[in-house]
Amino acid sequence: MSKWNLLLFGIYPYVALAICLLGSWARFDLSQYSWKAGSSQMLDKRGMRVASNFFHIGVLFVLAGHFVGLLTPASVYHHVISTEHKQLLAMVSGGFFGLLCLIGLIMLLHRRLTEPRVRATSSTSDILILLVLLAQLVLGLLTIVASTGHMDGSVMVRLADWAQNTVLLRPVDAAAAIAPVSLVYKLHVLLGLTLFVLFPFTRLVHIVSAPVWYLGRRYQIVRQKA
Repeated sequence: MSKWNLLLFGIYPYVALAICLLGSWARFDLSQYSWKAGSSQMLDKRGMRVASNFFHIGVLFVLAGHFVGLLTPASVYHHVISTEHKQLLAMVSGGFFGLLCLIGLIMLLHRRLTEPRVRATSSTSDILILLVLLAQLVLGLLTIVASTGHMDGSVMVRLADWAQNTVLLRPVDAAAAIAPVSLVYKLHVLLGLTLFVLFPFTRLVHIVSAPVWYLGRRYQIVRQKA
């Protein structure tokens, strides 16, 4: 196992997570008014609802699939499904919701780049994060194509071993598990980790925005204009 492999897949996950947590805490503490997605729906509603729904439904199912698929031990899911069938299920469901998400994202990106009013109110980070998400989605779909060459689920097991060893704070074992997989999987993992690095500095923070304190806030007093 090379030192680069250990650095990128053994150490980098913890660096990315630390930046995500500390950066998010600092932004929430120092700049709460920037903790938002900055909706542009009022500027141009054409296709917004379809694009947004496609993207958000797709990304939620994709993230849930990654979470369950990577972090569920084989000893648990083997009571329900075999490794081969689990990979097939992941390919079919991931392909469907990945394409749904991709269509929505392309529509959102096209709208943000071509609609003058939306473009004028978009920051560089707004466009950058959409492009990074687009690259990540394309890589994810390419991994499905690559998976057709090994339907035994062996690569999926190695990726799960990487994720589970990372969670269990075993960086050397994690890096060793992912070392033999092909480049497209590694690029997908690296870009996914980089999204954690970008998270605190972009509109992605709205993912964890849950204004539960609204339920207990006092009534606002609104007076008529004299």
